[in-house]
Amino acid sequence: MIVRKLNDAKSYEAPNHRAYSSLRLFGMDAGGPTKFVVGLSHFLPGGGAGPDSSPTEKVYVVLSGRLTLIVDGKETILGPSDSCYIGPNEKREIINRTNEVVTMIVAMNNPQA
Repeated sequence: MIVRKLNDAKSYEAPNHRAYSSLRLFGMDAGGPTKFVVGLSHFLPGGGAGPDSSPTEKVYVVLSGRLTLIVDGKETILGPSDSCYIGPNEKREIINRTNEVVTMIVAMNNPQA
C-alpha cells in the first residue's frame, strides 16, 4: 500500500492549461501505478484547458465548483460529484466560468506506459 498525504503531492504543469494548479497524486513521477495517473486540479475563475485532444483516456470527477465542458460544440456543466469520460483523441475544452475555484480529480492512462 502507498499512502500519499496532500502535503507530499508534487505540482506539475499540463500543456495548454491556464489559471490552474495541479498535483500528481499517483502515477508517473509520483510512483505507484504504472498504467494510469491520478491528479488533483484546481481551476481559478476563468481558468481552463484546451481546446485540444490527446491519445489518453481521461475521467474527470468534480469535487467542488461548477465546470463547463465543451465537446463537439456541446456544452455540459459538471458540478460536485459529477463525472465524465473523455475518449482518446476526443477534442475537449474545460472552462471555469464561475467566481469560485473548481477542484477535480483527473484520472488518465499513463502516456508513458
